[in-house]
Amino acid sequence: MRTVILIPARYASSRFPGKPLVDLRGPDGTKSLIRRSWEAAKAVQGVAEVHVVTDDDRIRMAAESFGASVMMTSEEAENGTARCTEAVARYGIEADLIVNLQGDAPLTPPWFVDALIATMANDKVADMVTPVIRCDRESLEHFLADRRAGRVGGTTAVFDHDNRALYFSKEVIPYTGGVVPEPIPVFHHVGLYAYRPAALAAYASWRMGPLEALEGLEQLRFLENGLTLRCVPVDGRGRVFWELNNPVDVERIEMVLMAQEDMS
Repeated sequence: MRTVILIPARYASSRFPGKPLVDLRGPDGTKSLIRRSWEAAKAVQGVAEVHVVTDDDRIRMAAESFGASVMMTSEEAENGTARCTEAVARYGIEADLIVNLQGDAPLTPPWFVDALIATMANDKVADMVTPVIRCDRESLEHFLADRRAGRVGGTTAVFDHDNRALYFSKEVIPYTGGVVPEPIPVFHHVGLYAYRPAALAAYASWRMGPLEALEGLEQLRFLENGLTLRCVPVDGRGRVFWELNNPVDVERIEMVLMAQEDMS
């Protein structure tokens, strides 16, 4: 299965302008967010191509400086999926599977991508797949703290017994009440997608629906148009996963990077 990883990155983030170029300290020194995300993508074995996809020359120059291949798209791309769709069409990318590893997810371990590729190789129904990871107490508290502070943080997902996605939200779902049961029923949606080319191409032909508009979550457009989106539960293997959504997340991610070195 020929797989291509695209890393969409934009400078004009409403929550964190210039986010892809923010520096993150780790045991291997200080590197930009986009470089750490690119290194996460390059750690996946058996991938045919890896490209940073952006509309900003500052990101292009930064990415090329550390050896990344860059594909330029228009400023009109409204989200990472739209940016990937444009890149595939503009550059004539040929693949059996397109993986969108978002440029704010430097903690994505390679086995998350491996799990998506393996699922799509054996699942003839799913149009696309995305990972979910069961929250532990610490990650759930991060979600709840963001909501209490009025910050839009990570995304949660709910799915059926066949792992078909039912809904994604920036709120913490399902509602658990005052006492959170064990195992914790809240799943963190990892900002990582694997699409069949036909599903990705179809995305551009659909208008944004009301749910996507309200939540600001691109994956809801696939659900609103009846495609099968499969959630793939993944194991963090002791590693913490978190995206860089807000400035407060810089310290969180740097702490995780340091902790990973201690575990090695």
